[in-house]
Amino acid sequence: MIDQVNIIKTEILSDNWYVLRKITYEYIKKDGSKQVQSREAYDRGNGATILLYNKSQKTIILTRQFRLPTYVNGNADGMLIEACAGLLDQDKAEDCIKRETEEETGYQVSEVQKIFEAYMSPGSVTEIVHFFIAAYTKEMKVNEGGGVDIEQENIEVLEYPFDKALEMIQNGEIKDGKTIMLLQYLRIHNIL
Repeated sequence: MIDQVNIIKTEILSDNWYVLRKITYEYIKKDGSKQVQSREAYDRGNGATILLYNKSQKTIILTRQFRLPTYVNGNADGMLIEACAGLLDQDKAEDCIKRETEEETGYQVSEVQKIFEAYMSPGSVTEIVHFFIAAYTKEMKVNEGGGVDIEQENIEVLEYPFDKALEMIQNGEIKDGKTIMLLQYLRIHNIL
């Protein structure tokens, strides 16, 4: 595949928060003909996400926070219910998600299970997300969570019965792709 792509030009359109590049490249099609295309790629680094579950209580931990892109695309209050997540920031995915779990949810997990990786929006975003699950108990709660002030996070920690969370997908209360994937993983693998 690498022989089929020749990068002609890369322009940085923005490097304000993350990096937005316009890339012009030549691509060799199946029939052998060449085609020049231009696409924009948003590079925000790779991330990790986790769904905490309590098998005996049949509950899960989610978060709710304001997400500007959802607000400008019709989410009336901009609030989004989602699984805990964060950018790797040069850390290993497992180290990142343990740190993010404690910062966002207040739970300190020592053992996490990586279940898969996925590109979440490969048409325009370079990010790969590492997906994890972990069991939690009330005893693992070491602080209130809510995020880190320096990162301007204002996160609400939510605990739901697993079946209610699945209903929330159906009724549109949960619309976050990574969260839906994690909840479906628990269901498909009969974890809860």
